[in-house]
Amino acid sequence: MPYFAYKARNARGELLTGILEGVDSGAIADQLFGSGATPIEINPSKKGPASRDGEEGLWARLTTKKVTSMDVQLFSRQIYTLLKSGVPIMRGLAGLQESAINKSFAKVIKDLRESLDSGRELSVAMARHPLVFNTFYLSMVKVGEMTGRLEEVFLRLFDHLEFDRDMRERVKTALRYPSFVIIAMIIAMVIVNVFVIPSFSSVFKQFGAELPLMTRILIGTSKFTVDYWPLMAGTTVAAVVGFIRWTATVKGRLAWDRYKLRLPIAGKIIHKATMARFARSFSLSMRSGVPIVQALTVVSQTADNTYLASRIEQMRDGVERGESILRTSMAANVFTPIVLQMIAVGEESGSLDELMDEIAQMYEREVDYELKTLSSQIEPILITFLGVMVLILALGIFLPIWDLGQAALHGGK
Repeated sequence: MPYFAYKARNARGELLTGILEGVDSGAIADQLFGSGATPIEINPSKKGPASRDGEEGLWARLTTKKVTSMDVQLFSRQIYTLLKSGVPIMRGLAGLQESAINKSFAKVIKDLRESLDSGRELSVAMARHPLVFNTFYLSMVKVGEMTGRLEEVFLRLFDHLEFDRDMRERVKTALRYPSFVIIAMIIAMVIVNVFVIPSFSSVFKQFGAELPLMTRILIGTSKFTVDYWPLMAGTTVAAVVGFIRWTATVKGRLAWDRYKLRLPIAGKIIHKATMARFARSFSLSMRSGVPIVQALTVVSQTADNTYLASRIEQMRDGVERGESILRTSMAANVFTPIVLQMIAVGEESGSLDELMDEIAQMYEREVDYELKTLSSQIEPILITFLGVMVLILALGIFLPIWDLGQAALHGGK
């Protein structure tokens, strides 16, 4: 939200100046009236409230640990426990601020306390920190405030964040070994092209014999790498930068996210993991009393894949037109027939939230199986590639050595 510089007078006529954050000047005026001050002048400001020390602020940004999803997850569990025990929220936030290990998150909690003390709602206060609390989190907190079930919402958010974090960690763990192998193979190829093959090339030239085709190809590739490595490095960097900029655009991100779902091995995992997150979030939203249209809007924003998010938004548009969840799910073309049957049963029986939770569990089990078998699926590909690379090196390097040795033996006879 934008900042506004204000001038106001309090009840004793003293002049007050400062900078506040708000939707517009009217919201700033309401804040000032609420604090007992009468606004005199309110103007837009490009700068927010000044830090205590500019150099300290720069150093803090460079050294302070960022707020992680684990911090938000633990906060959700702690605030649930405090609210369930009957502890006032202001007192609970004060305790959480003092006990917070992450200083950055302690500052966030402090800002939440100050915002609540000035009369803002908790969801509005959290909206001031979009990098900490995402759209789904804010929407669920707002629903909890509207329905009076805030503590229940925090417990469900804790479970949701735990599932989401566990899913991401398992994907990273499964991809760690293949990534190391691929990186090691690339480094080995660079070393062979830059250092090993040029040494053999100088030896072969001394004999002046005709070299096999594979050897000539290896020598030519090595020479091109040594002579034009700056051009290759620059082209690689330009390609990476261009790819990043392309994926930053709307069309580029949509095309790339759609292509990721078609990858031979990773595509299935990405698709099922995203749909598991969608089903879990949708079930949580419906159980918390969020209308279906609003729930689909919020859940689509939590999807990491732009293409799948657009499919979910298409479902929302269909529901707004009066179509059933089953029909919109079939039109989205992202669910399996079994899932569509479960959606049909849930819609007919009025227990769609429970069926969505079961769908999430089914996708989770499939993702878990895919991750467990990921190494066995990738290993044959890696072994085949390594075998081909070793065969090429053997044919290119050892065959001419063998031929030269045979020629030397026959010449000696």
